[in-house]
Amino acid sequence: MTAVVSASEAVRLLREGAVIAIPTDTVYGLAASLNHPTAIARLFALKRRPSTAPVPVLVGSLEVVNSLGVVWPELARRLSDAFWPGALTIVVPAPRGLASAVGSSLDTVGFRLPDDALLLEVLRACGPLAVSSANEHGDLPCQSADDVIDAFEGRGGVDAVLDGGERTGSVSTVIEIAGTSWRVLREGSISAEALGRVLASPPKEGPSSRS
Repeated sequence: MTAVVSASEAVRLLREGAVIAIPTDTVYGLAASLNHPTAIARLFALKRRPSTAPVPVLVGSLEVVNSLGVVWPELARRLSDAFWPGALTIVVPAPRGLASAVGSSLDTVGFRLPDDALLLEVLRACGPLAVSSANEHGDLPCQSADDVIDAFEGRGGVDAVLDGGERTGSVSTVIEIAGTSWRVLREGSISAEALGRVLASPPKEGPSSRS
């Protein structure tokens, strides 16, 4: 039987290389620490996700992105200032080792700072996490801890579930930044129109106030 754990226990397990189901500001996700490649491989296997379909990285602050050796482009800065924390995944160039760790062959990684107090508590305690929606690849995402247990129990199950109640948000919007160009890879909670307005606005001076 899959254990339902507290936030502190979830942090401990993630640090040890477990795969945990966690609530996000959209739906439930499967999470693994970037420090444990084997756990990330298990995440792919649990979801039956193709190894060529990279998973995003959730962070507790923009400083964490910088600490991973990623140079945050100006267009990405405008977006993170406007929409983070929130349901926007921003795909940018990243070091090859980091990209390959999350299944990307294009030397890019998607990053997101979620708008959820419980998840931010976990992220700030254990560091960045590879996270993908809690479901078999192609199925609808799980919206509760019970959904997660039902979906994965028969296939070995996740190591534990952090129960944050029901989560019924829309999936995050995914946008890719390449130099001065951009394209929406998936439209979700945030519209392409809203992104376009921010990206077309004059750049602000000074450091981000939301990092």
